Amino acid sequence: MSQLILFEKDMLTDTIMYQALVDKDVSYEGSFIAAVKTTGIFCRPTCTARKPKKENVEFFNSTKEAILHGYRPCKVCNPLEKLNETPDYIRNLLKEITEQPAHKFKDYDLRLKGIEPATIRRWFLKNHGITFHAYQRMFRINSAFKKIQNGNSVTSTAFETGYESLSGFNDSFKSIFGVSPKNSKDQIVVDLTRLETPLGTMFACATEKGICLLEFSDRKMLETEFKSLAKQLNASIIQGANKHFELLQKEITEYFDGRRTEFTVPLYTPGSEFQQSVWKELQNIPYGKTRSYKQQATAIQKPEAVRAVANANGMNRIAIIIPCHRVIGNDGTMTGYGGGVWRKKWLLDFEISNKKE
Repeated sequence: MSQLILFEKDMLTDTIMYQALVDKDVSYEGSFIAAVKTTGIFCRPTCTARKPKKENVEFFNSTKEAILHGYRPCKVCNPLEKLNETPDYIRNLLKEITEQPAHKFKDYDLRLKGIEPATIRRWFLKNHGITFHAYQRMFRINSAFKKIQNGNSVTSTAFETGYESLSGFNDSFKSIFGVSPKNSKDQIVVDLTRLETPLGTMFACATEKGICLLEFSDRKMLETEFKSLAKQLNASIIQGANKHFELLQKEITEYFDGRRTEFTVPLYTPGSEFQQSVWKELQNIPYGKTRSYKQQATAIQKPEAVRAVANANGMNRIAIIIPCHRVIGNDGTMTGYGGGVWRKKWLLDFEISNKKE
C-alpha cells in the first residue's frame, strides 16, 4: 500500500487529491494544499471542516502558492501552524540549556530521553548551521562571557559554566572572541535566539540596548546581515539568553493572534542618520495601512530621495516591528520584501482584516 501511495504522490491528480481531502488522509500531509474558491480559504489535506464540492477546490503545492493566489489560511486546521516549527523534544532541550547552561548533554543523555543523537544533529545543522554540541558550547561560552562582564573571576566562571580546566576554557573563549577572558572587557556579544510564528521561524538578535535583528530564517541575505551586524557593532553573534527576548516573543505572539498593533520591546538599530530617519518613519505607518516609497520620502522631507528610501527600507533588519512590509510600489503593486513577497501579502491582508475601525 505504501508503495502505491508513493507512486500516486509523484503523479498527483485533482481526483487523487480531492479524495485524500475527503478521506482526511494523513499520508498526504505536506503533499498539497487545498483551496476553496467559494470561501477564499486554504486547508491541509486532513482538515476536519465540511468538505466543499470538487468543482470549488483548486490545489497548490505549498501554502506560499495559496497565499499568492489570494487565499487565507483555515482557522480549523491552521495550515501555517507547523511551518518550520521546533519539535517539542527540541524545545524542551533548549529550555534546559537556557536554565542550566553549564550542563552538557552527551549522546548518552539524549538516548536516555529517547532521542536519537543523529536526528538532533541534523535538525541543528539545518536550523542553526551548527551541531547540537556546538550549540551547547556557544551557549555556555556566552553565559561565561556575561559572568565575567558582571565582575566574576575567570577561574570561578570557568568551572561554574562546566569547563573541566582553566586552559580549556581559555582556549574556547579565545577561539570565539579572539581575546583571552581577562582581556574581554571591551568585547561585545550579540545574543541570538530562534522563535516561531505562523509564517515560519525567525531569528532574533539583541544586545543590552534592545532587539537589533528580527528576520525570517529562510531570508536569502540573512548570513550577510549577520556578518554586517557583527562588523558594525564589532561584536560576536552567539546563541544565548537576553532580557529582551521574553518580551519580544510575547509581543510577536500577540501580534499574530490579532491582539497587538504596536510594539514596546526596545530596539537597537545602528545605521546612518538617513537610515535612522527612514526606519523611524516606517514605524509611523499605521497598522493595516500602506504607503508608497514616494509618500515615505515626502514624509521625511526628502521627496527627491525615493530610491535612497527604498534602499534604506531594504537595509531594515527588524521585520514586522519596523514594518517595511507596509510600503508598496507607487502603482500599488507588491514590491520586494526580504521575507518573500508572499509573506508581505499575508501580513498586509492579516492587518487589514484585523484592523479595528
